[in-house]
Amino acid sequence: MNRRDALSRVALILGGTIVGAEAFLSGCKTGDKKLGESLNLSPDDISFLDEVGDTILPTTASSPGAKDTHIGDFMKTIVNDCYEDKDQKIFLAGMQKLDNASKAKYNKSFLEADTNQRHDLLVALDKEQKDYMDKKKPEDPTHYFRMMKELTLWGYFTSEIGATKALRYVAIPGHYEGCVPYKKGDKAWAT
Repeated sequence: MNRRDALSRVALILGGTIVGAEAFLSGCKTGDKKLGESLNLSPDDISFLDEVGDTILPTTASSPGAKDTHIGDFMKTIVNDCYEDKDQKIFLAGMQKLDNASKAKYNKSFLEADTNQRHDLLVALDKEQKDYMDKKKPEDPTHYFRMMKELTLWGYFTSEIGATKALRYVAIPGHYEGCVPYKKGDKAWAT
């Protein structure tokens, strides 16, 4: 599978486009950025993103969670290399907004919150971003939680773990079968 196919499939899953997609498709060129102008995410920030990703896609009996794919490092790379400056600022501010929302709701940081609290908070943020995206004008920025969710799904399902453990995967496929019986509960195919 090439990058365009992978990105378009993830976009279909999300029902739209992915922030930074154009840069990704063109090779994530940094343009006028000078060395040293990249995001300075600390190991704690990466851990925070790992936990956000793992709350979105947790470990189940049938597949590992997003944290197992090092989703925080993936997010850092894509935001750093592929997002425009304005989207990088929204993403970084969004990390703080998410943590502040947890403090406001539970009097705890996101990392201190228990699994159910994290889940409930992200469900509320997902509803908020859907409402925002439905009403947003083309010139309005993308909601920060949508960026985090997009990157989590994209990074997870294009990782080795996501493609081979969460999806059905055949490394070297045989002939094309246009109609394959589906049994309820079967995993989707990784392509």
